[in-house]
Amino acid sequence: MDGNDIDTKGKCPVMHGGLTSTETTVTDWWPKTLNLDILHQHDSKSNPLADVDYREAVKELDFEAVKADVKALMTESQDWWPADWGHYGGLMIRLAWHSAGSYRLADGRGGGGHGNIRFAPLNSWPDNGNLDKARRLLWPVKKKYGNKLSWADLILLAGNMAYESMGLKTFGFSFGREDIWHPEKDTYWGAEREWLAPSDTRYEDVMKPDTMENPLAAVQMGLIYVNPEGVNGEPDPIKTAGQVRETFARMAMNDEETAALTCGGHTVGKAHGNGDAETLGAEPEAADVETQGFGWMNPNLDGKATNAITSGIEGAWTTNPTKWDMGYFDLLFGYEWELTKSPAGANQWRPIDIKEEDMPVDSTDPTKRVMPMMTDADMAMKMDPTYRAICEKFMADPAYFDDCFARAWFKLIHRDLGPRTRYIGPDAPAEDLIWQDPVPAGATDYDVDAVKAKIADAGLSVSDMVATAWDSARTFRQSDLRGGANGARIRLAPQKDWEGNEPERLGRVLAALEPIAAETGASIADVIVLAGNVGIEQAAKAAGVDVEVPFVPGRGDATDEMTDAESFEVLEPLADGFRNWMKKDYVVTAEEMLLDRAQLMGLTAPEMTCLIGGMRVLGTNHGGSAHGVFTDTPGALTTDFFTNLTDMSFKWDPTGNNEYAIVDRKSGETKFTATRVDLVFGSNSILRAYAEVYAQDDSKEKFVNDFVAAWTKVMNADRYDLA
Repeated sequence: MDGNDIDTKGKCPVMHGGLTSTETTVTDWWPKTLNLDILHQHDSKSNPLADVDYREAVKELDFEAVKADVKALMTESQDWWPADWGHYGGLMIRLAWHSAGSYRLADGRGGGGHGNIRFAPLNSWPDNGNLDKARRLLWPVKKKYGNKLSWADLILLAGNMAYESMGLKTFGFSFGREDIWHPEKDTYWGAEREWLAPSDTRYEDVMKPDTMENPLAAVQMGLIYVNPEGVNGEPDPIKTAGQVRETFARMAMNDEETAALTCGGHTVGKAHGNGDAETLGAEPEAADVETQGFGWMNPNLDGKATNAITSGIEGAWTTNPTKWDMGYFDLLFGYEWELTKSPAGANQWRPIDIKEEDMPVDSTDPTKRVMPMMTDADMAMKMDPTYRAICEKFMADPAYFDDCFARAWFKLIHRDLGPRTRYIGPDAPAEDLIWQDPVPAGATDYDVDAVKAKIADAGLSVSDMVATAWDSARTFRQSDLRGGANGARIRLAPQKDWEGNEPERLGRVLAALEPIAAETGASIADVIVLAGNVGIEQAAKAAGVDVEVPFVPGRGDATDEMTDAESFEVLEPLADGFRNWMKKDYVVTAEEMLLDRAQLMGLTAPEMTCLIGGMRVLGTNHGGSAHGVFTDTPGALTTDFFTNLTDMSFKWDPTGNNEYAIVDRKSGETKFTATRVDLVFGSNSILRAYAEVYAQDDSKEKFVNDFVAAWTKVMNADRYDLA
């Protein structure tokens, strides 16, 4: 064999690890590299239905036929995964609940709005055990209605139909959720590297539930809310009550809603733990190909029905687990309870001296009666004074309980669908609910040019106009479709007092703009956005480019009565890299916080880059800071930020506190100052590539046009009437 001969016997022609999750990534090699993936996690290349407008397609759906098919499915038990008591209601409710229940108020991420439970890590969380079977049971319905029915809608509809088939009058249902097509792998679900790690890891003090790390809303990795066996698996209903209260509050539920959801959720169905949990196979994402997406394979009589193991807790909560009734309260408050163990070894509670007629029948064999159970969270409803008082109110007025639960359930599965104007279908309720952040329709028949002329004569600077419009719009979160410029809530509590909005400057600008709205018939929301547009047009002209910023009237003005001020607190920006501001120093870097803000606003990396460069030269920094204002002509929409950032006649010296001096190499003179957010656009290889585009001599008009496009996208992010 000579030097050119290669022995290929037994060699694989594919580079090992290159196409699997075991490959070493750039961030594995260089963990401090700024990972921009979160800005492009739903790239259209991954969407097989990129040419389908789902929100139009779903309007052609035969809604009544779909509902009938889903309701019929509830009692069509399949041999491969038999239904408990011949009814899949409990399973489908759990699927819908756990799809929606990952929602968290702090950043609006999670929730059932995109069918995310189909993908890792959610599809393989311990708390979602055997929900892979529920999704597969729904496949015939999805297959039948195709692209007119998203998985996201179907999963939540299944929960609604399950409750209706068991006797609950639901509050309503809206279609219109669009599916995603790959995992939201960059969502932060916690720092733990193992499932169900002790919850102490995400608390300053686990005995103080409000010290849980933000934005997290569950006590342990892999759980939706709390550990049903107690804090860190140790039963103590009073301590569990504190964790229940905090986790539900972090998804915007008050005590009454929390109690209603807990009691109503456990009025039907059962928990599964009749066997040895150690025998279970791998979760779906780790299972081998022959499982075809199924996980938790169980050799114990196929792990079906009575023999299933999911949570490890075993039993039903009520005497009639396929019927919506008051049975949960009858058992919880009608008996004393004691700690015991399930066959799988989980902590649970059983009634003392229960009457045989109060025991539910076995989920597979109707000739046998079996012991009901309660979890630690259920016992919290009885032992916590606040929850107990609410439950006693429910017991005294079953109709009130029905209504409270129906409304709380509706809120749970619609929390991230956005305002009521986005609802689709005949069962969408007409009532405006405060958690939907209602905004009245605004006028469209006023003279836009006349309004712009008045704004131009109001004596406001470019930075005042642009910064105020930006602050109004930047609250938008694509995660749950909250915030944005529509409604002009920047003039209401709590937003008017946020440090990031510079209350004194904001008050001065609003004092100039509000009379213009009153004189012209335009909404204040429209006038605020128009003022930003006027400022940009003036700045572009100063840079030698004539441009008209697109504008469509119609925003409305919300009132204090339409605003849930407490729930809006979570929208307060703690940092805004676009205005070069941080409320204080944080564990995460300023540039990471910039990425988080940009992703919530729905921006791409090029759009983020363009906006940063423009906002700097417009002089919109918080407090008038000069950091990053790499120009001698602030207020003109030039490419100076990029040309000076990439100019090798400068060097960049740290000056402490994450601040830097831009120093002329020859003279040693400090020409500009900067923050980490400014310099990352020169240091990160990807962002520098974008910055270099705008630093080129032929990009002056391109930059203005790109800035205007990105700006308009931000201003219109919550204009669902324009979609």
